Amino acid sequence: MTVVDEVRETLDRIRRDVCSLHAELVRYNLVVWTAGNVSARVPGRDLMVIKPSGVSYDDLTPENMVVCDLYGRVIEGAHAPSSDTEAQAYVYRHLDHIGGVVHTHSPYAVAWAARGVPIPVVTTMCADEFGGDIPVGPFATIGDDSIGRGIVDTLADSRSPAVLMQNHGVFTVGPTARAAVKAAVMCEDVARSVHLSYQLGQPLSIPLASVDALYDRYQNVYGQR
Repeated sequence: MTVVDEVRETLDRIRRDVCSLHAELVRYNLVVWTAGNVSARVPGRDLMVIKPSGVSYDDLTPENMVVCDLYGRVIEGAHAPSSDTEAQAYVYRHLDHIGGVVHTHSPYAVAWAARGVPIPVVTTMCADEFGGDIPVGPFATIGDDSIGRGIVDTLADSRSPAVLMQNHGVFTVGPTARAAVKAAVMCEDVARSVHLSYQLGQPLSIPLASVDALYDRYQNVYGQR
């Protein structure tokens, strides 16, 4: 029995989850054509499931999700994995608490990334979800683990689950793939709101103590427990 066979039921579930989460990227207008992807860690194994490269969102199925190890090598799947596979594998290797990674090219967030400017925490939603500014990671080439290194290094000094990779786009992380998708949705909403606020004038800053209080309430009190 192979390692993959030992976790077949878990893999089938994760493939279904990852496939369905891609529909949320389309639903919230975070991607176009075949760009972007969702991946998820396989709990207890050095494996991940990720979108195949260059496949239309309409053609995604649980069966064509690709299983890779945490160095980006294909373990199971008939398709080549996303070009972001090595980068996301690097994130999983170095951040044990991360269970999902998402990449989008959502337009307002990309506009901030193209300028290399963090999104400032001038809305309560930004404080709630990101705990401060949404940071910018370095420019990095696509196709190896360079982006992953930039993500990990940038998040080391931030509470944010989102990174704007300079001149590229958004990468978000979370304890689950669904949480990472939520962070991507929220990142674009914050990017749009803050952009619009600058069209009207200089946004008002939120005191750090209030940012901390908002973040703590949202992360630990808000919602159902």
